[in-house]
Amino acid sequence: MKRRLAAWVAIAAAVALWAAAGGLLLARIPGAAQPEPAATEETPLGKFIPATPPHPAPSVVLTTPSDTTVALSAFAGKPVLLNFWATWCAPCRREMPSLERLQARFGQDLAVLAVSEDVAGAKVVAPFLAKLGLRAVTVYLDPKNVVGHAFEVQGLPTSFVINRTGEVLGRVEGEADWLSPAMLEIIAPLVKPLKPHTTLKTSLSSEPQ
Repeated sequence: MKRRLAAWVAIAAAVALWAAAGGLLLARIPGAAQPEPAATEETPLGKFIPATPPHPAPSVVLTTPSDTTVALSAFAGKPVLLNFWATWCAPCRREMPSLERLQARFGQDLAVLAVSEDVAGAKVVAPFLAKLGLRAVTVYLDPKNVVGHAFEVQGLPTSFVINRTGEVLGRVEGEADWLSPAMLEIIAPLVKPLKPHTTLKTSLSSEPQ
């Protein structure tokens, strides 16, 4: 029993040192199915990976820190950036201010939803949000990894880009700068208001004179 306790203490100390050093670019979720090593090496961290083809987002229900619920489908009609994170995940902590600025930039035209995978739920999430002063991003809790499992999340942070009709267009594994030109090139066209007459003008201009 004492040896087992000592082993757990050693593991906890190692994790603490790892977190203090900044962690990895992608923190694995305990208990999640792990991909083959080759697949891990081929996955570009912090880069947008298109879904081929785009597919409907899983039908999931999100839970707020105040224990109210909302279906992901309720956000239909506006693009969604669904981010999975945790307070113990160093790259998640580094990425969060970027998500906050992205939501502040696009306002009501974009829904940035941050789903916490912390087992302790609101007990650890609320102080974290207060410390960073995060107010724009909408935070949800997923302590039993139900939503994360539905999206087959294997590590944190992982973000999914979902269009107005609820289709997953792709994902980003690892932290990203969401205001970088590369990310804005993906998000901005989804947020921009649709202009029905644009297609008409294009078709007319292609007609022979």
